Amino acid sequence: MRDKHLASARTIAVWVVVGIYLAAVVGLAWNPTPLAQGLAAIGIAAAFAHASFAYGFKHALALFVICSAITFTMENLGAATGFPFGHYHFEVAPSLPHIGAIPVVVGPLWFGMGYFSWIVAAIPLGGADSQLRERFNAILLPVVAAFVMTQWDLVLEAPSATVAKAWIWRDGGAFFGVPASNFFGWLLTSWLFFQAFALYLRGRPDALARAAGRGRAFQAMAVLFYLSAGLTHLTPWLMGQAGEAADGSGHIWRVEDIRATAVITMLLTMAFTSLLALVRLFRLAAPAPD
Repeated sequence: MRDKHLASARTIAVWVVVGIYLAAVVGLAWNPTPLAQGLAAIGIAAAFAHASFAYGFKHALALFVICSAITFTMENLGAATGFPFGHYHFEVAPSLPHIGAIPVVVGPLWFGMGYFSWIVAAIPLGGADSQLRERFNAILLPVVAAFVMTQWDLVLEAPSATVAKAWIWRDGGAFFGVPASNFFGWLLTSWLFFQAFALYLRGRPDALARAAGRGRAFQAMAVLFYLSAGLTHLTPWLMGQAGEAADGSGHIWRVEDIRATAVITMLLTMAFTSLLALVRLFRLAAPAPD
């Protein structure tokens, strides 16, 4: 009985800490300050910890390496040639070390949101990430996860490239200064490392067996981490942030329009996808009808 109470107390403590963190993300992560960067670092660590519990530490480390290698390759290719994203350069974190032209933090950020996107995509597919020995899952899950990941970029891209100026698109673009090529580049890059995830995990039955034993609350936590990255855009919109911002081509946009568009896009993409995942978990928990 005592062990049961201790386990319950630990679970409550974990959820309290997670709740405080997610509230901080929603309230503060929209503004690229050192505090927001610290929250992002915690999120990356949380993704790695979650992956370690889900698949095992060595497999989480392998996923991190796979993701970082592919995304740094694609980001440097994009910065040098314009393929596949378009012509851009980073302004964020100039004091940090770079791998090529890319700040060292970029790869881990891809991993953090990529991992949570992977879990969010797997849930509506019936826990496909634990059933990758089935060929259909090994093909379908990376495609769905790429769309889930790119939804996040669709939400953050316009305010990041104009209001925050975390990166600059040299020639601007139709989506508040962001070219359409960027989103196709995100789909391609996300699909590449998710497909590599799937092929790696497909050959690791110990990781798949461990993933099959996860609880609903554990999976729901990943969904909430993913969703909080979208909900943070509610804060500046509710604050009524206004003014003007220029994109890389010098085109002027209204800040209130950028913020409203981010919220609308978030509600119809990240929020909806998260709702589907949570409903799927809830329905799995419901007793079967007589």
